[in-house]
Amino acid sequence: MITVEEHRAQVLAAVRPLEAVTIPVAAALGRVLREPVRSAVDLPLFDNSAMDGFAVLHSDVADASAEHPVTLEVVADLPAGTSANPPLESGQAARIMTGAPFPSAADTVVPFEDTAGGLAGSRGQVTVVAAPRLRGAHIRPRGEECRAGDQILPAGSRLGARQLAAAQAAGVADVVVSRLPRVAVISTGDELRAPGEPLEHGQIPESNSMLLDGLCRENGAEVVLRTRVTDDGTGLRFALDEASALGADVVITSGGVSEGAYEVVKNVAPMQFEKVAMQPGKPQGFGSGQPLMFGLPGNPVSVAVSFEVFVRPALLAMQAATVLDRLILPMRVLESWRTPSGRRQYRPVLVEAGGVRPASSGGSHLAASLGRADAYAIIPVEVDTVAVGDVVDVMLVP
Repeated sequence: MITVEEHRAQVLAAVRPLEAVTIPVAAALGRVLREPVRSAVDLPLFDNSAMDGFAVLHSDVADASAEHPVTLEVVADLPAGTSANPPLESGQAARIMTGAPFPSAADTVVPFEDTAGGLAGSRGQVTVVAAPRLRGAHIRPRGEECRAGDQILPAGSRLGARQLAAAQAAGVADVVVSRLPRVAVISTGDELRAPGEPLEHGQIPESNSMLLDGLCRENGAEVVLRTRVTDDGTGLRFALDEASALGADVVITSGGVSEGAYEVVKNVAPMQFEKVAMQPGKPQGFGSGQPLMFGLPGNPVSVAVSFEVFVRPALLAMQAATVLDRLILPMRVLESWRTPSGRRQYRPVLVEAGGVRPASSGGSHLAASLGRADAYAIIPVEVDTVAVGDVVDVMLVP
């Protein structure tokens, strides 16, 4: 057997970044940046108020207190969105709302909470009963966060909702991202039937294509073909030809890579087949040509684990992402289990407040239990038993 690291290195060595494209920010959810995003404007764009209250001169209210209140004349009203910049003299104030441009004649904000009448008493005049802590209090200065041209998102970042909002807040309309990898998903097996079809003895509902379709889409890929084929080889040959015609960058098969008599992927697909020292997922196929080809085992847990360990990093590398791996955290074990000798185990687990416990009895065929798992506990090759209280590495998955 080869190690997980050896097989992963073979995979990543064959990956080439896809071409870059420019698209609107609104269409970029899930994409990976190929060029940094730089702010188009200063943030904030102008000095503005951080509080609902009054724009004042600090010198007028520096000594204000409940015992010695200061009364000011209110000469202007500044809602958010106004372009007004009223003149203010000593003894005067402008009522101002959060986010409104701060008048250049003032230097401090007094919140409603520090006045006698608050919002209800904010017309005509205001009585200040607490002094601001300093000149400039509650003002957001222009460019406090960044200046126009500053980098706000680095190349290689994955664009989620927060990142897209940051780009739009910075006035950015378009971003340069990687093209979506085009993926073909092919499930193999004479026993497979579509969910809902009548099942004869020996037949099972097919789920691997749904699993791989969803995992690919979650990681920025476009699934251009999703199909299931029998073990005679004809359907697989046709599906591989169709994948090439559709311009697939990656083909992922499930099943047909083990030691049985009807291993259709081994018999037909142009891949190299290895035994990898992991559980589940020991039989693996990989083809480094165009398209890249992944031959995954047929059991659903093996498919899911193999995707996380080998396919997902490749898809992200094709998009030039800087982070290829899931977050891995140490967590305490709440229920003991045994692990296979000589193989690294990826055990589906449930994450609880105090740690993790197995999501199932451990079989790689337990598809329903896989749906309950929050993570994979990663157990080293040399460990044969995981005990309650042990601390193990845990790969978090959505």
